[in-house]
Amino acid sequence: MAGYGTDQPALQYEQTLMYGRYAQELGVTVKEEAARLRESGQRRSISERSRTLDSLEYNKGRCAKCRICTVRCQKFLISLIREDWIVLILLGLVTGLLSWVVDICIAVFLQAQNWMYDRLDSNVFLQYLAWVTCPLVLITFSAGFTQILAPQAVGSGIPEMKTILRGVVLKEFLTFKTFVAKVIGLVCALGSGMPLGKESPFVHIASLCAALLSKFMSLFGGNYENELRKTEMLVAACAVGLACCFAAPVGGVLFSIEATVTFFAVRNYWRGFLAATVSAFIFRLLAVWKGDQETITALLQTSFRLEFPFNLLELPAFAVLGIASGLIGALFVYLNRLIVQFIRKQNTINKFLMKNRLLYPALVTLLISTLTFPPGFGQFMAAKLTQEESLRTLFDNRTWAKQGIAEEFDYMGKAQAWIHPQVNVFVTLVLFVIMKFWMTALAITMPVPCGSFVPIIVIGAAFGRLVGECMAAWFPDGIHSDESIYLIMPGAYAVAGAAALSGAVTHTISTAVIVCELTGQISHILPVIIAVILANAVAQSLQPSYYDSLIRIKKLPYLPELGWGHHEKYNIRVEDIMVRDVRYITLNCCYRDLHNVLMSGHLKTLALVESAESMILLGSIERAQLQLLLSQQLSRSRRMEYIRERAAAEKKRLSDVSNSDSEDGHQRASQEVRLQISTEKSALSPTRPASQKPLKPALKRPSVMERPTKLPTSPQDHSGIALKSLFCSSPDVEALEDDGDVEDDMTLHEIAEWEERQLDEQVDFNNCKIDPAPFQLVERTLLYKTHTIFSLLGLDHAYVTSIGRLIGVVSLKELRKAIEGTVTVKGVKVRRPLANLRDSGTSSSKEATELHKLWDRHRNVSLPGGQPTSESDEKSQ
Repeated sequence: MAGYGTDQPALQYEQTLMYGRYAQELGVTVKEEAARLRESGQRRSISERSRTLDSLEYNKGRCAKCRICTVRCQKFLISLIREDWIVLILLGLVTGLLSWVVDICIAVFLQAQNWMYDRLDSNVFLQYLAWVTCPLVLITFSAGFTQILAPQAVGSGIPEMKTILRGVVLKEFLTFKTFVAKVIGLVCALGSGMPLGKESPFVHIASLCAALLSKFMSLFGGNYENELRKTEMLVAACAVGLACCFAAPVGGVLFSIEATVTFFAVRNYWRGFLAATVSAFIFRLLAVWKGDQETITALLQTSFRLEFPFNLLELPAFAVLGIASGLIGALFVYLNRLIVQFIRKQNTINKFLMKNRLLYPALVTLLISTLTFPPGFGQFMAAKLTQEESLRTLFDNRTWAKQGIAEEFDYMGKAQAWIHPQVNVFVTLVLFVIMKFWMTALAITMPVPCGSFVPIIVIGAAFGRLVGECMAAWFPDGIHSDESIYLIMPGAYAVAGAAALSGAVTHTISTAVIVCELTGQISHILPVIIAVILANAVAQSLQPSYYDSLIRIKKLPYLPELGWGHHEKYNIRVEDIMVRDVRYITLNCCYRDLHNVLMSGHLKTLALVESAESMILLGSIERAQLQLLLSQQLSRSRRMEYIRERAAAEKKRLSDVSNSDSEDGHQRASQEVRLQISTEKSALSPTRPASQKPLKPALKRPSVMERPTKLPTSPQDHSGIALKSLFCSSPDVEALEDDGDVEDDMTLHEIAEWEERQLDEQVDFNNCKIDPAPFQLVERTLLYKTHTIFSLLGLDHAYVTSIGRLIGVVSLKELRKAIEGTVTVKGVKVRRPLANLRDSGTSSSKEATELHKLWDRHRNVSLPGGQPTSESDEKSQ
């Protein structure tokens, strides 16, 4: 440590018999040094503060004490607001209160629909109109409102949050406008009674609250504008989103880690738990305050027996339930993606629906509402029950029917909705699972703020209840154990089914913890976890998670996970997938080469190499820095400096001529100079702004107009605007740069010639910010390792080098193509043709020969800007 500076204390070292050792531990030394620095800093701040207060008291007289107290209180409050735990508590309070308000609004809409339905019981047709009209109006309003105000509010938001936490910036996704559209659209969508969920959109809502709160707190100072601090707040907000809906803080934190974060930093653990606990506490405390609950309990409290919750002989039944849930979850993800792809492939239907955006959600709502009409087909699937009421009845621990006989259904209350005089309970549950399955897969494709978590839990609970009722029918007298009889509890199977199916769809294990917190009992945690693990094993081998499927559908720039259980991915190397035609600039290039490279592509970062022959990678430069270099080289200030130098040289020349010639010759030379200046002034246009003089010659140069690469004309391409800003600086800035002692008397032809001379000069990189250590990979780096590095560090591209020489570049686009190259029934497998590009039996000498050929190809290139546009231009950086 002494080598880094003379002020730092060195560790005490003593010589021993063998090796030697440090007599003082590093941790103790660091603590002592930190305490010393802290004490000196406090003394310095106290002394400065005391001098400030003394001067204030001296200057202000009797009012100084009050002002000093006010200043101290203000500083204390501002420092308190900056603390992390204060911001996290505010985040939990806001989201918990917002979740409670949203639930009240949803309940009001549902009660209004049921009230209209019950009041019109004398006329079935009017009942049908009331049953269909309410959801139709609400869904249409939700779709139209979100489309007009903020289209980013559509959907659940978890795929976008995964992409944002990966390091990608999504514009307009975390704004106040999106927050308003998300909340209002979600209330209307869930108030319609459609099979939609609240929990996934609330992850987005909590993230919006965190982003807006961080922006507000930045007004008080601190580092809330820092990207790392924003990411930490977003990670905590993802945990809050689920905790404030289920009152499950532990499950919410674990789910946010599994569903949204690829690599989780342990330092964010306490932040997520603090915010999630506060939000869950406020959410349940408000229910007690309203009078819905007597005390803070679980959201769906159950009453399973605790002395003997389950028999070991039931574990195979839970395992079968988990395997079947995995198959159903994979089928759900596939069906949802199939619906979206079918609509997109039908060009006629797609164009018609794009022109009439409200027609598709209206048709879907009309179809689902018609099929769930209680006097119609809805009587066979308990259609009058809301999702919360369905879960409460499905989690009941009493058997509904023995041997499937409906007459023995002796439970009263909301569970009577599962009774039908013509069919037994098994038929009702089967119809419920089948109908809700495809209805949910169809409903979540509507362009409204919605999720699928709660409907999937309801379907899983119904499927688990079906298995539990079958077990109760097969063992009507219970399972005998130790001379005791323990009856089957179908509600326990419903809990396991809910956790297993939701875990299979989302590819998470934390759903077991969420369901246990939701029911308030942990007695069945072992069979629930067994079912969830088996469901995940089956679902992950067949389909990606629902959120990853949405990422593929939306084509978000997110790096997918590698498939497990396949060793082919270890045989692929970076050299198989990298882009070999790399855009670069050399250290001794001229400004003309710089201009050509900028005009030939839209890369945000360019590689800097030593020369085109050696290709030694020296670093990377951002596009903005190169544009700044070029604009400074062609700026008006440099041109005015050239005019001043030219005028000074001309003045010196004239003075020399006047000293050597006669007085008449001096007068004739002065008249010629004045005549020449007046002629040049008359050639200039008086109405043309001075700031745009370099633009026209620069754009009309043959080297620019005759370049082989055509400029893109897409709306996303801003190369034309960038070029104008490159050559045309602000008039105000030019006015400040111009001293006013020299007049711009250059003609357009002279400006063009001056710019041509400036472009032929060598680039000076001394005033440019260069990244001297861009991330590099060697050509033999395996795909598995590359994927891990990209995910861990949040990279968007990396250069591929061989002995320091640049040979290629790999970005998210190439890596994603390599992973998603072939998707078979066995899972995600890396494309084998990529491995065929490299002969596994070639020796190192042959590989070196191929490498030399690659260098020779680069050696023959005269200018970097003359290369054709490659696929690397399109990579997202």
